[in-house]
Amino acid sequence: MKSLQLILSNPRYFGTAWVFTSINIWFGTWAIYIPTVKEKLGIDKADLGIALFCLSLGVFTIIPMASKLINRIGVGRASWIGVIFVSATAMLPLMAPNYYLLMAALYLFGAGNGFIDIAINTLVTEIEKEDKQNFMSAAHGFFSLGGILVGLGSFLIPVIGSPVLHMGITVVLVFIINLYFRKHYIHIVAAPVEKEPFSFKLFKPLLLLGIIGFVSFGSEGAIIDWSGLYLKEMTMAPELLIGAGFLAFSTTMTLGRFLGDGISARIGSIKLVGLGALIAACGYFLVLTQQTTWSIIGFALNGLGFSVIVPELFRIGGNVKGVDSSQGVAFIAGFGYIGFLLGPVILGFIAESASLNYSFMLLLCMALLVFGITFFLRRRGR
Repeated sequence: MKSLQLILSNPRYFGTAWVFTSINIWFGTWAIYIPTVKEKLGIDKADLGIALFCLSLGVFTIIPMASKLINRIGVGRASWIGVIFVSATAMLPLMAPNYYLLMAALYLFGAGNGFIDIAINTLVTEIEKEDKQNFMSAAHGFFSLGGILVGLGSFLIPVIGSPVLHMGITVVLVFIINLYFRKHYIHIVAAPVEKEPFSFKLFKPLLLLGIIGFVSFGSEGAIIDWSGLYLKEMTMAPELLIGAGFLAFSTTMTLGRFLGDGISARIGSIKLVGLGALIAACGYFLVLTQQTTWSIIGFALNGLGFSVIVPELFRIGGNVKGVDSSQGVAFIAGFGYIGFLLGPVILGFIAESASLNYSFMLLLCMALLVFGITFFLRRRGR
């Protein structure tokens, strides 16, 4: 919990952590109104799927150019520009008067989210290098807290009565807090890196980290989308407990991220990623018992295991020798987003063709794959 105390006691760290919270507040507030937008515009599920793909397209469009932009304008300033851009575009999807403008709005919103995600992870990496303090994992914990704040804010929906007004109030409040704390990080620029010419030796550790990112993001997305259905169909859980798996996953995810930095400082990032993968694998073993109680405990272990993997990946990627921190972060983010988007789709196809149980068997195998990759990375000294 040392990193959490560090964030809460020092505005230099709280300012960056609050950006993580902001990202989830912006996105989460939009997400709770997706059914409302669908009904308002009179579109079907297929049309909505295409519109949501535009959001993903915006993310993927910005990833290849993000590192160059961040290095050119400075990582602190880039993070603040990202805050401004996402604040400006967050309301657009809820204001869209027709389907085509909705797609355009989601594209811009997605591009802004992709840019600020890379910028803020790079910023934390640079502050960690400069101050020799670990707080990446706790900063991601603040992202999880953003989701909790969105959930609490959802109780105001009937009081406010307007999606645009709800998002507007949210954007203004979040922006004011960011405006106050920006002075503590806006001046930060990435430390110069002695670049090495491209070689497979240089690319290989990034590729392995990208694979871990693909699996980890994909697993998180799969559990978010499929845990409820798994408990309902495979364990025959009562209706009261159908959401318990996701709740257990989210709770341990938040807790693990607040504990991760201290453990990372003791055993190192790669060992922590391996430990997280092993805990997640144990969780899948319990999920696959198809007993409601054990499966819920399994989802809790999944959350605990995966909680530390993604923050550590960004930390490692931002410190790969011979690579700019922004490039390392962008590379991992790209693989991660692909996994987050494709993972649930692939598992859905397997579930439809065979069984949802086979989908979670695949997730178990992927967790064990990550565990194996960490041994290779440790042997290679990266």
